[in-house]
Amino acid sequence: MNSQPASHATTEVGIASIGLQLPSLAFDVRDLASLRGEDPDKFTIGLGCREMALCSEDEGIVHLALGAARRALDRWDGELDDLGLLVVGTESAVDMSRPLSAWVADGLGLRGAVRSYEVKHACYGGTLALRQAVEWKLSGAAAGKAALVVAADVALYEPGDPGEPTQGAGAVAFVVDVPTIASIDVHSHAWSEPEFDFWRPVGQDFPSVDGPLSLDCYKRAAERCFRRWIEEAGDASLSKLEAVCFHVPFPKMVKKAVLALGESLGWSEEVSRAFYSEKVGPTMGWNLFTGNAYTAALWIAVARTLIGRTEGARLAAFSYGSGFGSELLTLTAGPAAIDGAWARDVETDVANRRLIDVAAYQGLRGEREVAAA
Repeated sequence: MNSQPASHATTEVGIASIGLQLPSLAFDVRDLASLRGEDPDKFTIGLGCREMALCSEDEGIVHLALGAARRALDRWDGELDDLGLLVVGTESAVDMSRPLSAWVADGLGLRGAVRSYEVKHACYGGTLALRQAVEWKLSGAAAGKAALVVAADVALYEPGDPGEPTQGAGAVAFVVDVPTIASIDVHSHAWSEPEFDFWRPVGQDFPSVDGPLSLDCYKRAAERCFRRWIEEAGDASLSKLEAVCFHVPFPKMVKKAVLALGESLGWSEEVSRAFYSEKVGPTMGWNLFTGNAYTAALWIAVARTLIGRTEGARLAAFSYGSGFGSELLTLTAGPAAIDGAWARDVETDVANRRLIDVAAYQGLRGEREVAAA
């Protein structure tokens, strides 16, 4: 393992390994439209959705988080003893006190001189976990140790809820150390405002969403973060990026935000659409197969986008979490990005998962029991 002396802070930190885990089931949103009596175009064109990843009765958030962590560690040349920090960002916690990181640590057999905890801020939690790991390394507090960061979620809505077609699940894990895959710029641009656009009180099974407000908050957050970046880096800074990844509640929401951002920056509609088509749209290829995985959604897009990038390629990542918090980060591809070894995780999981029919989906959601009551 490449490590820094305990008495010195490292100057370049980022992603040394990536692992992903998707659940074993999926459901086509066109079948959901048929079940709910909706026009399929409303989901496929109106929202831009395709398939939602779903957990079987034997799977859940621990399975996803642990699976992604194991895959990331398997590709890393370090050992468990080389980890000094384990952070899990999620809004699918299984306990109000015991962190999800404890379940991950238990599954990995990780114990000892390790700081372990969970981060919550809706879909922004995974980014916060990653930022904390980067800052921990840069501070020198890591003393040569690496961090394991996991973003994992299972997103389900009440059957019939407008958010149902955006459902999804998945996990992404990163080893934060010597940035062979991508370095993460310590300087980022954050923006937050207290809003009730999406929330789930204790004891409530499914989230409550103010859709119009959530879209407005998302667009406002993107505009504030990008404006702060442009004010510092200049108008030409966006042209130097090979790709721009966004948090993906559903693909059409990203497109609306990009077009609104372009308008706020004084771009023509043609320029805004070209920016979206060339630098944003292609990043969401995997999100079409996962649906909204909350904290993992942005980082699924980033993982997909890093594949095949030559060393030095720059990309941006815009993170958003309701409530709301947002942040714009920049990454620079390292020498291992071009190989994209982690692509096998998604290829394997998508190839092996089962696409369920309407009856199986109803059974999974407990609708049969409700209908028979």
